[in-house]
Amino acid sequence: MQKTLYTSEESGWEWIDVENPSLEELQALAQQYGLHPSSVRDCLQPEHLPKYEIANDIVFIITRIFDTQAHLEADTIQELTNKVSIFYHEKFIITIHKHPVELIPEIVEKYVATGMVKSSASLLMRIVRAALRTFDDPADRLANDLDYYETKTFLQSKPVSLTKGLYHLKRKVGVSKRILKLSEVIVDNLQLLNLPSTELQDLQDLYVHMVTLYDELLDSTNHLINTYISLSSQKTNEVMRVLTIFSVFFMPLTFIVGIYGMNFEFMPELESKYGYPMVIASMAFITGVIYFWFRRKGWL
Repeated sequence: MQKTLYTSEESGWEWIDVENPSLEELQALAQQYGLHPSSVRDCLQPEHLPKYEIANDIVFIITRIFDTQAHLEADTIQELTNKVSIFYHEKFIITIHKHPVELIPEIVEKYVATGMVKSSASLLMRIVRAALRTFDDPADRLANDLDYYETKTFLQSKPVSLTKGLYHLKRKVGVSKRILKLSEVIVDNLQLLNLPSTELQDLQDLYVHMVTLYDELLDSTNHLINTYISLSSQKTNEVMRVLTIFSVFFMPLTFIVGIYGMNFEFMPELESKYGYPMVIASMAFITGVIYFWFRRKGWL
């Protein structure tokens, strides 16, 4: 579906938005506006990563935006993000995407309809900036998830398995950070174009802010995972310590019982009148010695 979102006879440029195009529609656009065939082929690849190139004096950009409709357990680039392709020329901007993109109508309403966008270059900056902004709210949600898992890790009285949740949290943060790092080529190359310096600086500041935010999230997530593993190992060691202590208590008692449980006819103490109470007393004495020895060592 192709829409002309903006056209200006006075300034001589237009904005065309194309949603879920067929190959024939893209070829017709390519012929009309002089788009390079390799760039058109890239538009049809949903898994394509962010890129920046210039062909036929037309800037071709692929950016990825965070998908607000993604499943809670989505943790891959294709599941978490959607691709938006942009062809930029001073006379036109063409945006191409397979799925509906919320930022398109938002830009139209906030900037185009109000007359804040005066040129195709300014519109390009708004689109790239809006694409980076889609990672802002997910960062807040991921930070809240991180706080939740920290609380569960340090304050939960009973051990709870957080492995799956921490895995998905790390994957989401890692994928988002990777997309942002790959988008650096777009931000850097836009500075080479004749674009408004103020808007370029705002874009650069936003990019640095987003990368720093996800760097901190990833570091905090890795630290929490390591802490969780350490605490889980500590709890396991605590259980093993208790079991070992119990086994040490019963080991000599089991030895004594095993000796006097043998069915030999001639054994000392079997005919003794005080044999049974002496064995019980010996077992109690051994247990007491082990107990006080453990207390002295600080193991109990």
